[in-house]
Amino acid sequence: MDMKKRITLELRSRSPAEIVELVVDNSRSADGEVEGLTDEFTELEFLSMVNVGLSSLAKLPSLPKLRKLELSDNNLSGSLETLSEKCPNLTYLNLSGNKIKELSNVEALQNLKSLQSLDLFNCEITSLEDYRESVFELLPQVTYLDGFDQEDNEAPDSEAEDEDEDGEDGAGPTGDYDDEDDEEEDEDGSERGEVGLGFQVNRGNQEDDEDEEDYGEEEEEEGEYDQAGIQGQKRKRDVDDEDEEDEDD
Repeated sequence: MDMKKRITLELRSRSPAEIVELVVDNSRSADGEVEGLTDEFTELEFLSMVNVGLSSLAKLPSLPKLRKLELSDNNLSGSLETLSEKCPNLTYLNLSGNKIKELSNVEALQNLKSLQSLDLFNCEITSLEDYRESVFELLPQVTYLDGFDQEDNEAPDSEAEDEDEDGEDGAGPTGDYDDEDDEEEDEDGSERGEVGLGFQVNRGNQEDDEDEEDYGEEEEEEGEYDQAGIQGQKRKRDVDDEDEEDEDD
């Protein structure tokens, strides 16, 4: 599919001014020039044109907000001065797999004052003696060349950093939640302990009351039994007295 048609499809009924990221990798430019892009892409921040057969950037439109540009696996060898004119705010530029052979080919990038990361993998320039030292000297604004700084520290992966930050943010509340659960469990345990203790005390008091009631009932029964005995003995004595009086008569 040619580049112009691919860009039309990527718009998906949106206006060019609404597009922030645009990827047209593996499409085809018939004459080696940029096709389908216009000055109307005023909000474009990320543009990827990997393996589209580019040999020139002369027709690249003005993209004032563009920060990241992927141009790997093309046939570019020069015309890089266009980048500083049309994309002055670039911070990342990938030119790996192109036909860049000499330091003079990248000298035009000196005017990209915001450029922080430059990739030249699989370009002939990387075989030059003191290649890295020479590029860092030529382009002092560049921090990372082919993914590493001058001290061989690897460039941070912005996507990985975003994932790490998400992970940390997510871990915080989880930890707090566990602590709260532990506290709630402790409180529940204490409450259950207090309830259990109260139940035992109440049960003990209830048993004591029942024992006292049983003891009182027993005393009443014994009292009634003793009273009945006394009355029985009294009646017996009365009968005996009557018998004695009859005998006397």
